Amino acid sequence: MAKITVRQNGPLLVEGDDVTLADAAGAELPVERRPFALCRCGASENKPFCDGSHNRIGFDGSS
Repeated sequence: MAKITVRQNGPLLVEGDDVTLADAAGAELPVERRPFALCRCGASENKPFCDGSHNRIGFDGSS
């Protein structure tokens, strides 16, 4: 079973081995490690994955 946790002022943390990540065209994206984090702030240089940029830009996830 997959679990997605919204981290306060941070990424979406995706846990579980039965998760497939696909792009907008439906092509599967490789996931190199589990769990993985998906960018929520839009500033990651490694989209759709989080690279910690939310800390650098002071992302506020409350809105």
